[in-house]
Amino acid sequence: MPEAVYNGHLSEGYALRRRPDPRIAAAIISALGDARSVVNVGAGTGSYEPADRIVQAVEPSERMIAQRPPGAAPCLRASAEALPFDDGAFDAAMAILTIFHWSDWRVGLRELRRVARRRIVLLTFDAETSDFWLARDYFPDILDNDRRIMPRLGDLEKELGAFKTIPMPVPHDCSDGFLGAYWRRPETYLDPEARKSMSPFAKIDAGAGLKKLANDLESGAWRSRNADLLDREALDIGYRLLRWEFG
Repeated sequence: MPEAVYNGHLSEGYALRRRPDPRIAAAIISALGDARSVVNVGAGTGSYEPADRIVQAVEPSERMIAQRPPGAAPCLRASAEALPFDDGAFDAAMAILTIFHWSDWRVGLRELRRVARRRIVLLTFDAETSDFWLARDYFPDILDNDRRIMPRLGDLEKELGAFKTIPMPVPHDCSDGFLGAYWRRPETYLDPEARKSMSPFAKIDAGAGLKKLANDLESGAWRSRNADLLDREALDIGYRLLRWEFG
C-alpha cells in the first residue's frame, strides 16, 4: 500500500470499516490449504490473517500498523518489493486487495515467489471484465484508473505461471467496506466516512458522481435501473482469488 494514501486520511478509523467478511475469509483459508507458515504482504490492519497458522505480516504504513488489534500477528514495516526474509522462508504468501497499490507489482510478485515455498494466494480485481454499476454509471474515472493500475490476469500468468482462479462474488451484506461491498446498499457510497476505506475515491474528484447518485436514489432511478440486483444474495463484480502452486 502506498504510504501517501494509507498514512493520510484513509487510515483514520480504517480498522473499524474494513472488518473481514467471514465468507471471504473462508475462501482465503481454503486457498491457503495446509500451509502452516504464511507471510501476509500489504497486511494493513490484519484482516483475513488466519488465526491457526504462524503468520508474519508486512505493511509499509505506520498508521495502519498502529491499528492492528492486540494479539494480531507480528508486523514488519516493509514493502512488497523488498521483503526482508530469506528465500523460501514461508510455506505460503498471501496478498489481499493490495497488489494494485504496489509501486512495481512485477517485482512484488517475484518477491512473494521468492519467499514462498509452496503457494501464493492473491485476492485482486479483474477490471477488464467488470461492469460494476458504481463505476459504469457514476464514477467512470474509477474504472479508467482501475484499468490502468490493475494487473491483467493474463499478465499475472505471464509473470508467475498458471494459477487457479476462484471468482469471489460479494455478499449483499458484506462486512468488509471495500469499494464493491455496498453494491446493494448504494446510499452507503454517499457517506464520506464509508468512502474513507475505499482508496479509489482518494484518486478522483467524486463530486459530480455523488450528486448524480444522490439524485438517482431520491428519484428512484437507481432502483429502476438496478431492479434485477435487489433480490440477489451475492454479485460477481470482478474480484478474483488466485492461487499458485509450486513444487
